[in-house]
Amino acid sequence: MADHGTVEYATAPGNDYPAHESTYETFVAFTFVGSIHVINLLLGLAVGGVMGNWMASIPVFIIAIIGLIPGLVTGSKTSSYVAFALCFLIFAFTGLSH
Repeated sequence: MADHGTVEYATAPGNDYPAHESTYETFVAFTFVGSIHVINLLLGLAVGGVMGNWMASIPVFIIAIIGLIPGLVTGSKTSSYVAFALCFLIFAFTGLSH
């Protein structure tokens, strides 16, 4: 095999490693926020479709959207955590009262 020399990826001209890290962190944040949003939507569908309480599922959908928007805009996970906790509490209380 031919000898290609040493690999100089980290020092190659045009390598913008901080931009790569920033893109990766943004991707991970969007993936997390989107996954929590999908889970919240599934909780709302479970409350409405499975438990038959569509009036209780409407706040779940609203809370899910309210938790999604700040998470996408700022990249913070706090709004997703709060939205998930509230949606899960609505799901749990609706399930216990059903």
